[in-house]
Amino acid sequence: MLKGRHLIEPGDLSVSEIDEIISLAEQITVDPISFQDVCRGKILATLFFEPSTRTRLSFEAAMLHLGGTVEGFADASYTSSSKGETLADTIRVVSSYVDVIAMRTPKEGAALLASKYSPVPVINAGDGGHSHPTQTLTDLVTIRRLLGDYQGLTVGFCGDLKFGRTVHSLTQALSRYKGNKFIFISPKELCLPEYMIEQLDEKGIPYTIAERLEDVIGELDVLYMTRVQKERFFNEQDYLRLKDSYILDKEKMKLAKDRMFVLHPLPRVNEISPEIDDDPRAAYFKQVKFGMYARMALIAKLTGAL
Repeated sequence: MLKGRHLIEPGDLSVSEIDEIISLAEQITVDPISFQDVCRGKILATLFFEPSTRTRLSFEAAMLHLGGTVEGFADASYTSSSKGETLADTIRVVSSYVDVIAMRTPKEGAALLASKYSPVPVINAGDGGHSHPTQTLTDLVTIRRLLGDYQGLTVGFCGDLKFGRTVHSLTQALSRYKGNKFIFISPKELCLPEYMIEQLDEKGIPYTIAERLEDVIGELDVLYMTRVQKERFFNEQDYLRLKDSYILDKEKMKLAKDRMFVLHPLPRVNEISPEIDDDPRAAYFKQVKFGMYARMALIAKLTGAL
C-alpha cells in the first residue's frame, strides 16, 4: 500500500512497488485522458529551495493533468526560511494546507528530515548530490518504453558520477533487477563514490570503470549522459578543467549499437552535441514527457487516488 508513504530514495520502494508505479505510468502514457480527474480536490505543494525548471514544472503539470491544484515556491528567498524559519516549521505549516509535498533542496538529508515532520507524503525532488528518486522512475519508464524491459542491460553512465544524484539513484534501482551490468565513464576526479562501489561489490553486480567513452560505447544498451555540475564545485578552476571531459557527437554515435538509447536528466550544457538531437537513439526529450507520466502515477498512488 503506497498511500501516505514518503519517497526519499529509490530504496524506499520495493521492486514490486516500483513495477506497480511504472505499470501505472505506462497506462497513463497510452490514455492520459482517463486519469484527468483522479486527484480533483487534492493539492500538491512544490517547495523548491534550489533552482529547477524541468522537475518543478513536471510535478506541477503532473498534478494539473490529474485534476488537482498546486501551490508553492521556486525561490526560497521569498519564503520565511530567509527570515530564519527552520525546515521543520516550514513543513509543519505547509503540510497543514496540502495533500502531498514535492521538495528540492541543495542539502543532503533535508528531504528525510522534512518527512519526519510531515503528516502528508513528502517526495524528494532532489537533495544535493544524494538522491533523486522521481528522476529514477522517469528513467525506468523511459527504458522500458524504449527497450521493453529494464533488466539484462548494459548501462553506461558518463560524466559527473561523483555528484550526480540521478546516477546514484538509477544505479541503485537497476542493481535490483536481474542481469544488469554497468560501465562507469568519468575522469578520476568525478568517479562514482566509494560507498556505491562497495554496494555493487557486496551484491556481486558486474561493472567496469573507464575513462574513454569511445572505448566502451559499442557495448551499451543505454548511455546515460550527465553534465559536470558547476554548482557542486568549491573550486572554479577544477570545474573549468573538467567541464568538457566528455562531449557526445556524431562520430562517437557511429560506434554505438543501432538500438542503443541516449538518456540525460537535463539540463545539458555541451556534453551532448545538438547535431545528434535528430538521431532516433537520442531519447532525452522523450524522457522529459515520460517524467510527467511517472510523477502522475506516483502522486496518484501516494495520495490514495488510485
